[in-house]
Amino acid sequence: MRVDIALQGPRSREILLALGCDEAARKRIERLPWAGITHGVFGGIDLVVSRTGYTGERIAFELFVHPGSSETLWKALIKAGEPMGLKPVGLGARDSLRTESGLPLYGHEMAGERALSVGQSGFGAYVKPHKPWFVGREAFLAQEATRDGMVTRFRFDEKGVRMAHGGDPVLDRKGRVIGFVTSCAVDREGYLLGQAYLQTKYTCEGTPVAIYQGSPREAGPAPAALKTGDKVTLPTPAATPTPTVTPTSTPTPTPLLTNTPTPTPTCVGGYPVC
Repeated sequence: MRVDIALQGPRSREILLALGCDEAARKRIERLPWAGITHGVFGGIDLVVSRTGYTGERIAFELFVHPGSSETLWKALIKAGEPMGLKPVGLGARDSLRTESGLPLYGHEMAGERALSVGQSGFGAYVKPHKPWFVGREAFLAQEATRDGMVTRFRFDEKGVRMAHGGDPVLDRKGRVIGFVTSCAVDREGYLLGQAYLQTKYTCEGTPVAIYQGSPREAGPAPAALKTGDKVTLPTPAATPTPTVTPTSTPTPTPLLTNTPTPTPTCVGGYPVC
């Protein structure tokens, strides 16, 4: 078993190399392509290194280390990275970064209570139906034949609005329910941005929508019964910025650590893997 420590961000390569390694390992890290994997000794610690992550950052690494060396590696990273802005962060930070990047999380944008399929999650292009046979091929084609929606991103028009939560209804400009929220977080500019499953015709960039954040379970008074001074809950305007981005690694829960040069954050963290 090894522990996965995710070192993410624009200076993550510098921080990893600052631990110290031989010239061959340095060259492998400098040339490592996205989703590539290599092996080496860094700071005297044996590591399996992959250029992957789940933060949307293209300069990113996951470091697989023996559990007995994980604390030593963590402290070495903090010491080497502190002058470059490295900070430890947790799953909440990873979740906000992956949400802003449009990356799915199992149980939210994939499967979960709504049983969202691969196509509904926005990743149907990764399935190759031209292949003559694979497990699930017929089920996938049947799902795609009747699919009428897909997960896409949204962003509220104003700052300071209430947080949206999974399951909150999404409406079109005429007040018709067209989908539901799957995730929401604060982006780097202070706006709430999230993902929602919407009917296909509403997934185009710039489509205006509205969201009932934390919508009440019980109906309020009828409009005709409202009196001066009464308060009602209204949906908050938002828009769909871009479709869900291409995933950059397998959706895996990863705690993080982050180095944050302005304006792009960097993160890292760890969990045991078998």
